[in-house]
Amino acid sequence: MKDFVEELRWRGMVHDIMPGTQAALNKGLAAAYIGFDPTADSLHIGNMVQVMTLVHFQKCGHKPIALVGGATGRIGDPSGKSDERSLLDEKVLNYNLSCIKTQLENFLDFDGINAAEVVNNYDWFKEFNFLDFIRDAGKHITVNYMMAKDSVKARLASGLSFTEFSYQLIQGYDFYYLWKHKNAKLQLGGSDQWGNIVTGTELIRRKAQGEAFALTTPLITKADGSKFGKTEDENIWLDPEKTSPYKFYQYWINASDEDVEKYIRIFSLKEKEAIESLITEHKKSPGQRLLQRTLAEEITERVHSKNGLEKAVKASSILFGKTATKDLISLDERTLMQVFEGIPQTEVSKTALESTDTATFLSETTHNLIFKSKGEARKMIQGGGVSINKLKVTSPEDIVNHDLLQGKYLLAQKGKKNYFLIKVIEAGT
Repeated sequence: MKDFVEELRWRGMVHDIMPGTQAALNKGLAAAYIGFDPTADSLHIGNMVQVMTLVHFQKCGHKPIALVGGATGRIGDPSGKSDERSLLDEKVLNYNLSCIKTQLENFLDFDGINAAEVVNNYDWFKEFNFLDFIRDAGKHITVNYMMAKDSVKARLASGLSFTEFSYQLIQGYDFYYLWKHKNAKLQLGGSDQWGNIVTGTELIRRKAQGEAFALTTPLITKADGSKFGKTEDENIWLDPEKTSPYKFYQYWINASDEDVEKYIRIFSLKEKEAIESLITEHKKSPGQRLLQRTLAEEITERVHSKNGLEKAVKASSILFGKTATKDLISLDERTLMQVFEGIPQTEVSKTALESTDTATFLSETTHNLIFKSKGEARKMIQGGGVSINKLKVTSPEDIVNHDLLQGKYLLAQKGKKNYFLIKVIEAGT
């Protein structure tokens, strides 16, 4: 077995750790858990630090438990929140839980002596009435203790409902339950969860005179000050319907050199020597973006499969490298539209393709979006600077005769970086 705490330390993934944690884990196989909030039907890459913490825990020979909060999701954790969140109904929560469970199963190994397990805290809370809870759990934790937590103090001025105030006690009981029934001696989480986690260790100590431990990871920040896991205020989701494999891949490709050195330690399964060697090699020629490409390929394949990675690389090569027309034609419409999101677009009638020369088509027919005149179009075509669907146009007099992408689009390229998407419509539509 590998030393889990040392593994996290060299990866830069230890923020707070309770004394005795490392020694307890080094005694042999142990179980630990992390809770995941089911407020959405997909995890996003902000959750992936915790997912990878469980992955590293299992690779060190221990048993990971992923708790999906069917009960706590009905309340909402106030940690790091300035306002109380809307409560979700049971149907939505159950759907979200099933989606998250499926995603977690793509990361963790559910076979073997240290097989991963997914649990739902609603399973032990659904029959727990209020009076039993405040008798069996509430009497062991004082109000003074709960009020001292940062997540509570930060919200007192703006208002904190009893519902949210009770969250740390409910999460603490989760730890007690898993300690008692699943032998979970350790709870893991982000640094903003420290107060909730140690409430659990305190409940175990006071209620059962037991010993439990806590370890948290740092919250990831980006070098430029923007929020990790978002682009233009949009989350980068693990669900391909929410974030395409192309956009997911591009997020890692576009990481700064400073950030990617941190990311590869956290999100890669490569060993320390391999990562340090990659970092050294990257620094010799940072323009090659070795770290970004290595991490993007590894993590995209893990989340979206080998096929998803191939699609992402193919889509990226269309925009940023040399690619064959067949690769462009093979893109599905959703990926095509995401790759060329924001580029100038126009519509033309299908009949315009049947008898129009290329110079006219790229100027007058396309409403002078691409070229202001036939003469300008002709000159650039003759200079070899125009392509349609990645095929170089060789004569301005040729009739436009290209296979339509997804049966309805043409991609025109002027120079190296200027793209235009032309939607071909039936006459009268």
